[in-house]
Amino acid sequence: MGQVDFGGVLKEICLAYVPEAKVGDYVITHVGFAISVIDEREANQVFEYLNNMDTVKDNGGDNSS
Repeated sequence: MGQVDFGGVLKEICLAYVPEAKVGDYVITHVGFAISVIDEREANQVFEYLNNMDTVKDNGGDNSS
């Protein structure tokens, strides 16, 4: 088990599927399990995508701004 930071929310996650994960790594999680370790570049792409989704939601689905 390990602790993962989800934007300030800390959760206990099972690391059995990614035994190579270490402190400071970025992981993809699903239903309480870390399923993949990703590099910082890929993590930043995911963060950008999620931020863009929030922008679309905040604009009522209109992504023109």
